[in-house]
Amino acid sequence: MNRRRFFETTFAALPGAARPLTGQALAQDAPSWGGPVLDIHLHPRKQAESTFAHLEGSGVTKAVLLTNISAEESAKAAMEKYPGRFVRFTSADATKPDAADILRKSLNGGAIGMGELKSHVRIDGPEMRRIFELAAELEVPVLIHFQDVPQFPGEGTYNTPIQGLPAILKAHPKTTFIGHADAFWANISAEVPGDVSYPAGRIKAGGLTDRMLADHANLYGDVSANSGRNALARDVEFIAEFLARHRNKLMFGCDCSCRDGRGTGQASQQPLIKGKCVARETLTALKQLAPPEAFRKITWENGMRLLKIKA
Repeated sequence: MNRRRFFETTFAALPGAARPLTGQALAQDAPSWGGPVLDIHLHPRKQAESTFAHLEGSGVTKAVLLTNISAEESAKAAMEKYPGRFVRFTSADATKPDAADILRKSLNGGAIGMGELKSHVRIDGPEMRRIFELAAELEVPVLIHFQDVPQFPGEGTYNTPIQGLPAILKAHPKTTFIGHADAFWANISAEVPGDVSYPAGRIKAGGLTDRMLADHANLYGDVSANSGRNALARDVEFIAEFLARHRNKLMFGCDCSCRDGRGTGQASQQPLIKGKCVARETLTALKQLAPPEAFRKITWENGMRLLKIKA
C-alpha cells in the first residue's frame, strides 16, 4: 500500500470522517477532544444562551466572537453571562469613512482584534490600509475574508485579489493577519480554478497560501467554515504534511450556523457540512490528520498565544 492510499484508507475508516451524524450521535453528550479547544471564529447569536449552546454542544472550551459593530451588545451579553468562555473581535464596513474610528472605539472598549473583515474592496486599497495601520498601532490582529469568486448572482467579491496579499504583508510588517475563506483555502494549491469557490481533488504543491504561511511571520490561517473543511478533505497526504508544516501558524475556527453544536439548523447545503456542525466536523478531521502536538497547537495553543488570552 503506497503512502497516499494509507492516508486515504486510514481517514475513511476513522469515526466521523465526513459522514452524516445519526440520530443516536446527536443525542450523545458533547465530544471530548482530549484537551481544551479555542474556536477563533464564532458569530454571536441574538441570545446569549444560543451562543453558549453551540459552544457546549461542540465540546469547545472558549470562543472568539466575531462581532459586527451592530451585534456588539449580543457579544457583550454572552461574555457577561458566561464569564471566561468568550472574548470578542469587532468589525465594520471598511467602505464607510468613519470605519477606523468605529473600530478604534470598540477596541478601546474591550475587543481584542478585528474581524471578520468582509467588504467589497481591494485588499490593497486605501480602505483596508487604514485598518491595517490601526491594527499595527493598537497591536491587534485582523481576520480577513478572502473571496475571489461570487457564490450567488449579485454577491460580488471580498478583499480581492488574494494575489495582492504578499505585497500587503511586506508593506505592513507590524500588522498580524489571519486569513480565512474561499480564496485563502483554495490557494493552498498551485492550481486554482477561476470559477469555483471550493475546489476538489489533488493539491499541487507550491500554492500561494502555503508559500505565504512559510514566508511571512505576520500571517496566520483560520481553519474554519466550509472552505477550511473542504481543504482538509481534498488531498489527505498533502494536508497531513501541510498541518505538520504550519503547526505554529494555523488556528481552528468553526464559522458554523447550526444552533446547538450538533448540526441542528445548519443552513449550508455544501455536502461536507450539510446537516452537520462545522466545529465537530473540522475538529474530527484535524484530530485524524494532525499529529497530537500539532492538534494541540492548532486547536488551543496558537490562538491563546497570538490573541494573548489568559487560560
